[in-house]
Amino acid sequence: MEGSRPATPDAPPENLWSSILDSVSSSRSIPSKQVLLLGPSSSGKSVLASALLQKPVSEESKDETRSDFALGYDWADIRDDGDEDTLARLSVYTVPSDAIAYTSLMPHFLPPRVSLPHTLVMIVLDWTRPWTFVDNLQTWLRWVEIWAKGDGSRDLEIVREENHERLQHHLQHYTEPSVDAVPATSNISSNTVLPLGPGTLTHNSAGVPIIVVCTKSDLIDEGNDLVGPSNSGMGGMVKGKGGEWEERTDGVMQVLRTICLKYGASLFYTTQQPSILQVLRQYALHLLFIPPAPSLMAPGSEAPTPLRNPFVFHYKPNTLDRDRIVVPAGWDSWGKIGVLREGFEAKVWGEAWEADLDADVSESEDHSGAKKLYKMLVPDQGAKPPPLPPFNAPMAEQAFLAKHYDENAKKPDRDPRGAFRNPTDTAAAGIVGPLGSSSFNLPNVERALSEMEAGMGMASSLNASTTADGARRLSQRGATGASGATTHVGRPPSSPTIGTSPGPPGGQTQHEVLQNFFQSLLSSRDRGGATATARSTGPRTNDNTSGTDDTS
Repeated sequence: MEGSRPATPDAPPENLWSSILDSVSSSRSIPSKQVLLLGPSSSGKSVLASALLQKPVSEESKDETRSDFALGYDWADIRDDGDEDTLARLSVYTVPSDAIAYTSLMPHFLPPRVSLPHTLVMIVLDWTRPWTFVDNLQTWLRWVEIWAKGDGSRDLEIVREENHERLQHHLQHYTEPSVDAVPATSNISSNTVLPLGPGTLTHNSAGVPIIVVCTKSDLIDEGNDLVGPSNSGMGGMVKGKGGEWEERTDGVMQVLRTICLKYGASLFYTTQQPSILQVLRQYALHLLFIPPAPSLMAPGSEAPTPLRNPFVFHYKPNTLDRDRIVVPAGWDSWGKIGVLREGFEAKVWGEAWEADLDADVSESEDHSGAKKLYKMLVPDQGAKPPPLPPFNAPMAEQAFLAKHYDENAKKPDRDPRGAFRNPTDTAAAGIVGPLGSSSFNLPNVERALSEMEAGMGMASSLNASTTADGARRLSQRGATGASGATTHVGRPPSSPTIGTSPGPPGGQTQHEVLQNFFQSLLSSRDRGGATATARSTGPRTNDNTSGTDDTS
């Protein structure tokens, strides 16, 4: 016995346990489901997200002035009716508007190749702005088609085909709930495939489950019969139960049902009442857990056991209560749409919708499309932006400069130096101080300089005459004696400076005072030079005299 046992096992125990744990975790993994909320701002998306996740609405969501994020996200676990097992994890993505900056983020968070079979799109419309319904639907449905197309890879095309078959199978095998107990597998196990009616699932090639939700439906009939703008935003249309307004709202419902039929979508009217929002949540879970379409069976082979949807939708369609409309996908048809109000042509509206999709944006106003027909049904009562001011074509820069150069060249006072050339001009307004006076005009300064040069010439001639008769001055100096020398030393040179005079003499102008000041400076310098010369020559004369005496 011991010899028959292997010395070592075939695989280490840790690898065996890791494989067992991986298999158990994969079998018990929780699937992930996503709901994508699309719609304009302040349309009630936060209320719908809270209802889907069964969470209370936050105070920030109630504030109308709050700022939306680029992409809202929240999640919650979905449990069965007994609240025992977790069936899936539901994630809700909220896009604040149709701006390209927001919609371009979605392929990064929800790549279609992976998330397409597990994603539900919910387009939100606001009943306080009913004139925007067709525009918003065209915008968002086009975006859904582009998002589901992805990069066009082969793997994604396979996923798109399987998803389309699943939605088509669901529409073809839809049965209206009844009071009598019906086996849950009766509508799936049947081999009879009903053809789709006219105008049904002509678009939505990727088979994306879509729910069109019209929020604030309790404001449809707000107020009495009156004409003019009001809080509900209906503008100049007649409101109230009965009359023209009821016909128009029925026409709006017929248009929405016709468009939803083309995409295999469902239509819901909701308010903030929890019971109405609970119906929408049940139907959203029902679409998220649609079983895949059964594969084709070979002749003689046994049919596989059909899968069961864990969230069965038990609510009947409702097209009469205008605040809680319920139109499930697969129930509606052109015939049922026409019964609501006579005179409505579903085929005409379907062709108009196709014309809008095929036309360019620039040509949308020129042809008779769904947008143009809808404006006739519901006039646009929204706030119009103010008109733009008239276009102002500015002058070319070089032409502007050339024009003003020619104008300035003709002006005589364009050169600021002209103020110095004209001494009679008064001071410019606003200038304070010497710059505002005419004492520094160029002609006066030039005259003062010329007079200074003349004074310097006179000083040179005076020096020459002083040197010639130096002996005579020395003799006069010796005669005066010591007392005279002391007098000359103690007395300062008297020069007619401006500082010593109390003011300009009467009749003299500022120019004359300035000229006398410069002249006195020159005279003082000449006198000081002559005195120094005389003193320097005195001792030399004495030396020469003594020398002569010594020699003699």
